[in-house]
Amino acid sequence: MTQIADLLFEVRMLKDLDRTGYAFLGAGRESVAEHSFTTVFICFTMARMVPDIDREKLLSMALVHDVPEARTNDQNYVHKKYNTVDESKAVAHLTHGLAFGGDIKNLIDEFNLGETLEARLARDADQLSFILELKKLKDTGAASPKSWLPLVIQRLKTDVGKQMAREILDTPWDGWWTRDYSE
Repeated sequence: MTQIADLLFEVRMLKDLDRTGYAFLGAGRESVAEHSFTTVFICFTMARMVPDIDREKLLSMALVHDVPEARTNDQNYVHKKYNTVDESKAVAHLTHGLAFGGDIKNLIDEFNLGETLEARLARDADQLSFILELKKLKDTGAASPKSWLPLVIQRLKTDVGKQMAREILDTPWDGWWTRDYSE
């Protein structure tokens, strides 16, 4: 059980790690865990929109896709130009001795390869999570999302991901609670 406790503390660490790209945006803040939660919920939604997918795999993949960042930290595109992260080593250390360690490794590998429908959906959900944050920042007056949104939207690969992005961009970030406002 010590390995399980260690794993849980390691995953809990994601609550304390900030996503580093927000420093370049000049606005916003989000922990890796906050990002992962939104990504998983987007996958939960996608799993009900896309027929004939392995829902458990999709949700599990989204849940673990950034767990190695507890060891490697979040690497934005600038960091990746100058730093080489050995994610496979981090995953090997993370999963060593866990009865289900192979499951975690396989899910992360499949996510990174992006070849299966579940992986493409999870990767789109990863980007949609960022698009939600950028749209909120844009709607609340930040200037930098205007230049970033087109770049992130280009990363989307699935029809459902592109459809969700279009709707997110056409919807005010606070519309869900102001739409039926009354006192």
